[in-house]
Amino acid sequence: MRSVFSKGSSTKKRGIGEPGSRRTFFPFSVSPSHRFLIMVACFFATLGCRQDMHDQPKYEALESSSFFPDGRSSRQLVPGTVARGQLREDSHLYEGKVEGKLVDTFPFPVTEEILERGQQRYQIFCTPCHDSLGNGEGMVVRRGFRPPPSYHIDRLRMAPVGHFYDVITNGFGAMQDYAAQIPVRDRWAIVAYIRALQLSQHAPLSDVPEGDRLSLGNVEAKK
Repeated sequence: MRSVFSKGSSTKKRGIGEPGSRRTFFPFSVSPSHRFLIMVACFFATLGCRQDMHDQPKYEALESSSFFPDGRSSRQLVPGTVARGQLREDSHLYEGKVEGKLVDTFPFPVTEEILERGQQRYQIFCTPCHDSLGNGEGMVVRRGFRPPPSYHIDRLRMAPVGHFYDVITNGFGAMQDYAAQIPVRDRWAIVAYIRALQLSQHAPLSDVPEGDRLSLGNVEAKK
């Protein structure tokens, strides 16, 4: 086998760039003309592989096809197909309705944890318009946006909980829907917190523990 080092070199290898050093990329003897042809062939072979990867034999979205009678490559879903996790048989939970009528009950127990979650989501999504107490005097209203009705008017205090869920899901009047931003259970948590806000502004004295009624009476007397 021919040495890759110049003739007469010592056992110490010369570094790249040192006088007399020579390197080759072929493990066998190749004439300059054959070497050039091999490099050209490798270059074009590489181009062929790259083109196959860039232009794969497949249909793009909305591309036409002569294979199907309707001329479309994208096929319609089989009738009755439901995506995984989207089978919404519980209309109470997903629509706030039962047999087409708005419900006045929650689809799951309302716990302290649910109320805390509802308060958090309410402060994020609702306070800009409805303010922290639900009076409809949020910051965007103060800047000229159309004010929503107060949660504390008789019509909304008497409205079923399904009404609030439906409005969050589908929107109402100037209010857009929040179905994309707020998951189903979080919508119900917000509704539970709205009910808590309504109770906080219209709670009867009988709901106050006996030990606290005296202090409330003193407050009223000072007013």
